[in-house]
Amino acid sequence: MSTTTSPSPPLPSHSSNKLRNSSPIFHSRSFKRKDFSIRCESENSQRWTVGCVSGTDPIHIILKPPSIPMASSAALASAVKNSKRVCLFYCNEMKDLAERIASQNDSIELRSITWRTFEDGFPNLFISNAHGIRGQHVAFLASFSSPGVIFEQLSVIYALPKLFVSSFTLVLPFFPTGTSERMEDEGDVATAFTLARILSNTPVPRGGPTSLVIFDIHALQERFYFGDNILPCFESGIPLLLKRLQQLPDSDNISIAFPDDGAWKRFHKQLQHFPMIVCAKVREGDQRIVRIKEGDVNGHHVVIVDDLVQSGGTLTECQKVLAKHGAQKISAYVTHGIFPNRSWQRFNHDEGGSPENGMSYFWITDSCPRTVKEVKDKKPFEVLSLAAPIAAALQI
Repeated sequence: MSTTTSPSPPLPSHSSNKLRNSSPIFHSRSFKRKDFSIRCESENSQRWTVGCVSGTDPIHIILKPPSIPMASSAALASAVKNSKRVCLFYCNEMKDLAERIASQNDSIELRSITWRTFEDGFPNLFISNAHGIRGQHVAFLASFSSPGVIFEQLSVIYALPKLFVSSFTLVLPFFPTGTSERMEDEGDVATAFTLARILSNTPVPRGGPTSLVIFDIHALQERFYFGDNILPCFESGIPLLLKRLQQLPDSDNISIAFPDDGAWKRFHKQLQHFPMIVCAKVREGDQRIVRIKEGDVNGHHVVIVDDLVQSGGTLTECQKVLAKHGAQKISAYVTHGIFPNRSWQRFNHDEGGSPENGMSYFWITDSCPRTVKEVKDKKPFEVLSLAAPIAAALQI
């Protein structure tokens, strides 16, 4: 600090000690009550406040550092810590979801791939600006919706980590062979293990093993099918369902139904604050029918929860037995709406009073983009987007 006044005695020793221990350091003086000017020079660009204690002579000059609210400081530190910039590539099917992911976080930048084929049908691929992703965190959003698209996407998945990227994350929301995870007869092929082995051979980028993000894989033990060159990160769509259930006008009358013990084992801990109903398939003669194993149905809005749906046969059987036992409304949630051969058409919309004939809501995520396009604006279907949880996973 410099002044334009006549020399004055120094501040008492206790004031000098306070200033000596503060940061940044100023040269401070005290002054008589006369006209003077003060100029404060700080070692940084922050604005400091000058206060005067004027009850007695000499006047004491007190320097007050800028105050940063604790919450704001913590939020700023957290934002800086989590601002990992990611270059996100995607297959054509996942373009809409990729754009929604990028809209969640400014640190996610979309990058393009040219998907072409040669005359013989084999892929002719080009990764744009390959030099520009050197040293960057890179991710690829995949969709293995059919065997025909897997090879071309695997070609890109194997190529990206070899472009000197800092890290590589493969986002595969739906692991399609997850239901083929075991052998019941000699000669059965567990294709879940096959696909896991293929992905485990993804080249290792400079920063370490590839991260693999999957939502609600059919069997949790499938994590042990993957090798050491890939780190599976298993996420769930259930938080999206919980948020949607809270928005319903009858949210206090919701019960959760599981179509079998497997679904209960998989999801009951995430839904434990709801009343639960467990169904089971039992054999009667040559037929297998669905019965309620435990739980109270009467008068409730019952939501059937499972990881995926194919033809929908099990869900419709659950719907019938729940309606028979007095369910007021029936809805369903699955993370992966596969619906081969447009089997979603068997699910009608219940506009009120007919739970045996239709669903109030049928929630799916956008893990299967072809289904999303088919059911768009068709009741009872609603799509809960995985964009936010995927954007969060890319920041891990």
